[in-house]
Amino acid sequence: MKRIFLLVALLLPLSAAFLRAGQPAHERELTLSQAIALARTRSVDAAVALNRLKTAYWEYRTFRADLLPEVNLTGTLPNYNKTYSPYQNPDGSYTFVRNNTLGLSGTLSVDQNIWLTGGRLSLTSSLDFIRQLGEKSGNQFMSVPVGLQLTQPIFGVNSLKWNRRIEPVRYAEAKATFITATEEVTMKTITSFFDLLLAKETLGTARQNEENAKRLYEVAIAKRKMGQISENDLLQLKLNALQGKADVTTAESTLKARMFNLRSFLGLSEEENLNPVLPQSVPEVSIEYHFVLDKALERNSFAQNIRRRQLEADYDVATARGNLRSINLFASVGYTGVAQEMHAAYRGLRDNQVVQLGVSVPLLDWGKRRGKVRVAKSNREVVLSQLRQEQMDFNQNIFLLVANFNNQAQQLSIAEEADEIAQRRYQTSVETFLIGKISTLDLNDARDSKDDARRRHITELYSFWYYFYQLRSLTLWDFERNTELEADFDDIVKE
Repeated sequence: MKRIFLLVALLLPLSAAFLRAGQPAHERELTLSQAIALARTRSVDAAVALNRLKTAYWEYRTFRADLLPEVNLTGTLPNYNKTYSPYQNPDGSYTFVRNNTLGLSGTLSVDQNIWLTGGRLSLTSSLDFIRQLGEKSGNQFMSVPVGLQLTQPIFGVNSLKWNRRIEPVRYAEAKATFITATEEVTMKTITSFFDLLLAKETLGTARQNEENAKRLYEVAIAKRKMGQISENDLLQLKLNALQGKADVTTAESTLKARMFNLRSFLGLSEEENLNPVLPQSVPEVSIEYHFVLDKALERNSFAQNIRRRQLEADYDVATARGNLRSINLFASVGYTGVAQEMHAAYRGLRDNQVVQLGVSVPLLDWGKRRGKVRVAKSNREVVLSQLRQEQMDFNQNIFLLVANFNNQAQQLSIAEEADEIAQRRYQTSVETFLIGKISTLDLNDARDSKDDARRRHITELYSFWYYFYQLRSLTLWDFERNTELEADFDDIVKE
């Protein structure tokens, strides 16, 4: 006997080392916080949210640039013309004359949009050159050293003014949407993480049940030989052993599928074997409905979305009204000079003034333009009705979510205690069955209750974390630190 015990003592460390060596080389323990951090930086959803933010950022930058002065250079270098053109003689007859010229032109302008009136003011300087080719060759220069031009719609819609109201709201909505999308990435991570965790626990439970069923069946064979149990109980235990093997196979397949989903979402290599760690604690926070509602209406992209859609509906009505008539003013003042040499073209300057007033007023359009105004107003009323309904639904969803979250802590506590009790009950049932005090039906019921309690514990834990981050995504508020969820958008878009 001493030799046997010595041999066992030597083999146990070797077998343990062998089991450790047989584990996958890339096995990786993964906590919930680690999974969230990976998802926010490496998942496809995070990349999509980042690119949408960049798009909104550059659209806002483009709008801001429209309010700043532009410096433009336009020109024709060169313009060669060798054609025939019709010419009317003094007696009314026509003839064709030959054109053979080489021309150059260039204009430098500083343009500024006037958001207050919707007009455009330009300060220009230009130079034109024409060289007559052929027998009567010669050069001509025309300069406009300085000119001031104004283009102003009188009754049309002022798009710049409306954009100054809409675009900042649109960009604020995009920034809030980005933070919300980040929290939604977290929610997807939580779902995939707990799916894998539940699959892992299910596999562990299935293997434990298989071992217990095998051991109990072996004991039952001996007890049957001694006449202590019936043939029916023996067959039931054999079925339990067979079902245990089937459950292990199914659980292994489910675990592989869940692990593939999480690895794919986190952008990890297929060689990594993820081992999710059950969270041991949850935040102890109590959340009030009115606080959540105020923060959601203040910071959620939904509030900005409502404001933007209201402004866009008003803008459509203003555009339809502006199209009832069209009056545009164009005015240009400056100086010009003409000479055969370039430096002389800047001497002896003369006035150069142009004033144009274009009018387009429909005298008879059978109510078409006024009909468009009424359509725009009706569409605005539809939008406002939809927004009121969406606002009511939004408030109701927040109320239900807060109620579910505040109840979830208690549900989680109950599920955790039930899990511990069901585990102890099953162990007691196994021991009681071995001494013949309970039937296989009672044993199976204890096993099923144990498995159900474990699944419910994990499910309730998942629900708690999911509700928690759903509230964060709606309010953009960190309830653990009691601070706003913010991001350095300038650094983010430059990545």
